[in-house]
Amino acid sequence: MSRRVKEFVDIADQVSIDELIGRLAEIRDSLPEDAEAELRLRGDEIFGHRITITYLRPLTDEEAECERRYELAQKEAKARELEKLQQELGVVCYAAPGKRGKLRIVA
Repeated sequence: MSRRVKEFVDIADQVSIDELIGRLAEIRDSLPEDAEAELRLRGDEIFGHRITITYLRPLTDEEAECERRYELAQKEAKARELEKLQQELGVVCYAAPGKRGKLRIVA
């Protein structure tokens, strides 16, 4: 599947510099090739700061299967909604004249 998900890795702000460098190197080595990783400092003085690393990764097999089930259900729901709206409005999809091909109503 071509879709990828954004993964988050949080590192607390109360770590030694050596531990932080080691953790960052470990994370960098474990990232996929085209991860497009970003590092950001998040939080505030009240709730604390966190170093957040975000990167894109492919879906796991379990996530892809779940995604397929929801995708099918969503397509069916959209088709039912389109049919309902077409019946309420009396609109029917038809072939447009000329070279433009078919006119489609996309919900």
